[in-house]
Amino acid sequence: MSIIIENLRKELLGMSSEAIQKSSQHFFKEEIRCYGIKSADITTVSKSVFKTIKGASKSEIFGYCDELWHSGYLEESIVACNWSYAVSKYFEPDDLQIFRKWIDVSVNNWASCDTLCNHTVGKLIEMYPGTLDELKKWTPSDNRWMRRAAAVSLIVPARRGKFLQEIFEIADLLLTDEDDMVQKGYGWMLKVASQCHQKEVFDYVISKKSVMPRTALRYAIEKMPSELKTQAMGRD
Repeated sequence: MSIIIENLRKELLGMSSEAIQKSSQHFFKEEIRCYGIKSADITTVSKSVFKTIKGASKSEIFGYCDELWHSGYLEESIVACNWSYAVSKYFEPDDLQIFRKWIDVSVNNWASCDTLCNHTVGKLIEMYPGTLDELKKWTPSDNRWMRRAAAVSLIVPARRGKFLQEIFEIADLLLTDEDDMVQKGYGWMLKVASQCHQKEVFDYVISKKSVMPRTALRYAIEKMPSELKTQAMGRD
């Protein structure tokens, strides 16, 4: 394992850019650790190195991912997200607890949170809908990324028109959250759900707009027709 990780880190370090490193910080409110590498280049390195471990078991792959998450580097977290998703056909319901630990212990920015949750976690949820209740258990967490994860893990299923009832239930649980990253997360979830269920999401927003933070509301209605946006944003 150490040789694989060491080789990956050498490749990442060789592609690092001080200019990109500095500019990357502008996208985050929190301090991040990064090499300074373009997203496309991270993907290229991720795929290249993964070929050398493609025959490894799922548990071995998750072990590599653990090591990458522990580094605290943005790029290494993205590689970990890519590698965990690469073995998605072998996912089992209990794997959600591994992903939960990564979110709770290692995720420290929106990019790592969303990449892991949109793809790896979202895929498992689609494969095993019985795990949906676990997402609801994340909503009271003191960790903002756990709360955001509860919503953004349903982005891809929402795009396919799935789990509308659960989407509304999670939105209810996060409705008055004061953290803007959480507000944006569940607002994004509702926005994507509105692409297949515009009336239902609009009706939901209207019923909650007296208490829904304006940030979440704006996200939720972003893709709706202008007349519906005006109605939703109007003060009662």
